[in-house]
Amino acid sequence: MQYRNVGKSGLKVSEISIGTWLTDLSSTEKVSLAKETIQLAFEKGINFFDCADAYGNGAAERFLGEVLAAYPRSRLVVSSKVYFPTGEGVNERGLSRKHIFENVDRSLKNLKMDYLDLYYCHRFDPDTPVEETLQALDDLVAQGKILYYGVSEGWTAARLEEAHGIIEKRGLRPMTVIQPQYHMLDRYIEDEIMDVCEKYGMGITPFSPLAQGLLTGKYKKGQPLPEGSRATHQKDKQVNRLLTEENLSKVEKLSQIAGDLHTTPSVLALAWILRKKVISSVITGASRPEQLAQNIEASGLSLSEPVLEEIETILGYHPFFRRIG
Repeated sequence: MQYRNVGKSGLKVSEISIGTWLTDLSSTEKVSLAKETIQLAFEKGINFFDCADAYGNGAAERFLGEVLAAYPRSRLVVSSKVYFPTGEGVNERGLSRKHIFENVDRSLKNLKMDYLDLYYCHRFDPDTPVEETLQALDDLVAQGKILYYGVSEGWTAARLEEAHGIIEKRGLRPMTVIQPQYHMLDRYIEDEIMDVCEKYGMGITPFSPLAQGLLTGKYKKGQPLPEGSRATHQKDKQVNRLLTEENLSKVEKLSQIAGDLHTTPSVLALAWILRKKVISSVITGASRPEQLAQNIEASGLSLSEPVLEEIETILGYHPFFRRIG
């Protein structure tokens, strides 16, 4: 396993990390598989484990804390997030100082830890001044409850610029990391956000790198949905909306490239993300040990320029450029 710094900070994380967004804890068997996956991750050199207070209403944090308790805290990088509702109260949501302070304590209790390495704002909160949110996060760093902070989805390039203006004006500790969605079929962060991250020395730890499983190659044109896949049971049907003829055709061609390289479509997709130096770690959601063992192969895999050009031809991505006049 290879490691990268999170932005310009001194914190090092494994190129492949484990997220618990979709960790299935619905049965004893599923819990056992999830535990084996976390254990294998640590054994293979993965040190970064991502979670959130909203995942299973705290169940994912409690599970992760129980499994990670077997390992030295100094060898782990653990993150969580705040924003989504954690109760019925009007203040039990958002990015107010009150909710942030209460929820970091809730996450630490769930994880049975004294501090979080990374703490993300899960979404942007239009009802709370950015100044209030940033000051609260800075205060948590001062208290030692979190070491670094960042943001996830909903923070546009303009909002990130605004945040950094406030940080500079108030002399706050810098924002270190962002966690947006990013994969071969969703590249919006390349238009502006990556430039802002490079400008301010922020690392990027993208989630959903395999497009909800689409980029694994298991969904095929004209064939039934694989039994047990997300497309057969996911409530919000996110992956189903991606299963277009155009996308399936692209994945088919990408799978051919992976085959030529003697690897899998999943490894190809993860290595493609890691081609960008601004990427600190790719958050994967393996549900079985064998999936994780495969994903790890992407660490250190360098794709040649001809391969990258062939991928670009398949994806047909055109960056957004605003032209005046």
